[in-house]
Amino acid sequence: MKRFAAGKNAGRLFLACLLGMVFLVFSQPSFAGIEEAKKWIDEEFQPSTLSKAEQLKEMEFFIKAAEPFKGMEIKVVSETIPTHEYESKTLTKAFYEITGIKVTHDLIQEGDVIEKLQVQMQSGKNVFDAYVNDSDLIGTHSRYGHVVNLTDWMAGDGKDVTLPTLDVDDFMGKSFTTGPDGKLYQLPDQQFANLYWFRYDWFNRDDFKKKFKELYGYELGVPVNWSAYEDIAQFFAEHVREVDGKAIYGHMDYGKKAPDLGWRFTDAWLSMAGCGDKGLPNGKPVDEWGIRVDENNRPLGSSVERGGAANSPAAKYALRKYMEWLRKYAPPGALGMDFYQSLPALAKGNVAQQIFWYTAFTADMVKEGTPVVNADGTPKWRMAPSPHGPYWEEGMKLGYQDCGSWTLLKSTPLDRRKAAWLFAQFCVAKTVSLKKTHVGLTPIRDSDIRHQSFTDRAPKLGGLVEFYRSPARVQWTPTGTNVPDYPKLAQLWWQNIGEAVSGEVTVSRAMDNLAAEQDKILARIERAGIQGDKGPKLNKKMDPDFWLNKPGSPKAKLANEKPQGKTVDYDELIKAWQSN
Repeated sequence: MKRFAAGKNAGRLFLACLLGMVFLVFSQPSFAGIEEAKKWIDEEFQPSTLSKAEQLKEMEFFIKAAEPFKGMEIKVVSETIPTHEYESKTLTKAFYEITGIKVTHDLIQEGDVIEKLQVQMQSGKNVFDAYVNDSDLIGTHSRYGHVVNLTDWMAGDGKDVTLPTLDVDDFMGKSFTTGPDGKLYQLPDQQFANLYWFRYDWFNRDDFKKKFKELYGYELGVPVNWSAYEDIAQFFAEHVREVDGKAIYGHMDYGKKAPDLGWRFTDAWLSMAGCGDKGLPNGKPVDEWGIRVDENNRPLGSSVERGGAANSPAAKYALRKYMEWLRKYAPPGALGMDFYQSLPALAKGNVAQQIFWYTAFTADMVKEGTPVVNADGTPKWRMAPSPHGPYWEEGMKLGYQDCGSWTLLKSTPLDRRKAAWLFAQFCVAKTVSLKKTHVGLTPIRDSDIRHQSFTDRAPKLGGLVEFYRSPARVQWTPTGTNVPDYPKLAQLWWQNIGEAVSGEVTVSRAMDNLAAEQDKILARIERAGIQGDKGPKLNKKMDPDFWLNKPGSPKAKLANEKPQGKTVDYDELIKAWQSN
């Protein structure tokens, strides 16, 4: 009986194994291959900078390189914007059908992406197989050693899964994802600038132009400096007041004490005011976070006492102007809004301009039927270069550019890392990238933005195409390598700025506190020695005048922080860009 039972159990086991194998076979995408690639090329991946034959050749690479990983399921994560929604819903499906690798692409808020990344870096446990993580963390990634150095990866362990036609030099954000050692640590996936936005139709009204000239003595146009921006805000809020019987406002922003209030400032607000030093992509030795570094890129301090500029006169001026404009010229309720709540405001059609507007939301601002779009589909608004504050000098960065980039961690097992790297490249390959750019309007390749399809579409995109084709685009850059630990330092900003906005402390005290707390974090990293010879090495405190009397940042307080306003005609600006 026992022998019979054993035989019976063995038979059941054999049957179960057989059924399992059958299920495995039928659950695999046996369809993965060249025919599926042709279908996606014909039906989805148009237009492209490549011919269909060239697209097919790229897809042949993915099919062959993915063979060892067919049937694998991997997980990646990014923040929630239209570009990543397209990747999550459409490109994962295409990749699965073409390669047989199944990808779950999670969409969460940016702060949560950073949190998940930190968990994996600190625990060494694989949470996600790849992250689309802002290049703002380049200083963190290049110092801690948790992130895969892509330059060496593509020449070493990842060589067999690296697309021959990846063409890294075609990526506009390559300099943003390169560490001080000249190595590439992240691969750009999407990028968008923080530009000036204005109502082109209102600015071209003869009655408004005449009245502005009478009041301020110069032409109504795109503000070149913050003085002009302030004059224009005042003009529309206090002198025009309403258009077509509807109340209007001269400015839009947000002020709620929340993490995104920190990004509102670390996204180059101090740099726009002129807080840092000259240099691209970021000021050296002092950047827009007010952090000074030495010739070896080691952070020396944030406070003026240590040669930094986080509490410099320029930094305090920047915070003061933000608070003044928000209270005086923005719509009711803006002070209590967070970033996400403030986004729909411009589409209502009651704001004349916004100094700090992310082009990632262009797609939402060109929807037909909204108050800011004409009947023919052209926008009533335009985007233009950001105005600069009185401390700004030629040769400095002029604004912020987000560059969400594929990031691989060393703690991810090699086979999963390779499979994830294939998907990352699939999302940015020339076969796919132009169509993805048309969907999300977050261009990453120079070849894409110069394609004829964008020349044709440009009139409906309010200046986006002209900006990205212009030489000016290099002045808009992400957080740079001076910041040694983005997650730890970034959280200090919203807390200290929030206290000033709510009236708990003065502007001066808020920035003094921020600088001191940044220095404490830098000192803690230095004591721990966890970044070795790449980490902070703080300067001794000196009398602030020692640094303020030296050339460069930190800069001494100007006697006149509101020079004459200066504007430029938008159409002439576009002509100048196009001539270059």
